[in-house]
Amino acid sequence: MAFTSSRRIDFPMVDMAKIVYYPQFWDLAHRFYEESWEYSCGMHYNEILRDHNIGFPLVHSEANFRHPLAYGDTVECTITVPKIGETSITWRIEFRNQDGTLCWSADQVTVCVDMTDVKKKIPVPGWMREGLSKLTLN
Repeated sequence: MAFTSSRRIDFPMVDMAKIVYYPQFWDLAHRFYEESWEYSCGMHYNEILRDHNIGFPLVHSEANFRHPLAYGDTVECTITVPKIGETSITWRIEFRNQDGTLCWSADQVTVCVDMTDVKKKIPVPGWMREGLSKLTLN
């Protein structure tokens, strides 16, 4: 089952054309991504970083811009996890506007690292796999 959440598009997110400035899509995606950990694993992303010393740097991102999001729109985010590898997680993120129009989608891959040595990949822990299974497409 997917994680879903929404928020309004605020003035600092838009450019002179009054639509979301393209780098803001990744900022929004990361904010929703952090929120999704509470749904999937029952803890804030900060707890995963701080208490478990596990981080997930982004190693691949592929996005499609389909329709603009404008100042005042409501963005509805859906996050699923199509794949959990040995040391990586593939995320599918979709943004729709208040009318249900698909505006942006991204496939992103993060790698599981030990925060005390961020150059070292580690296996995705079992408890995390179990939580993230709530987001898989099965």
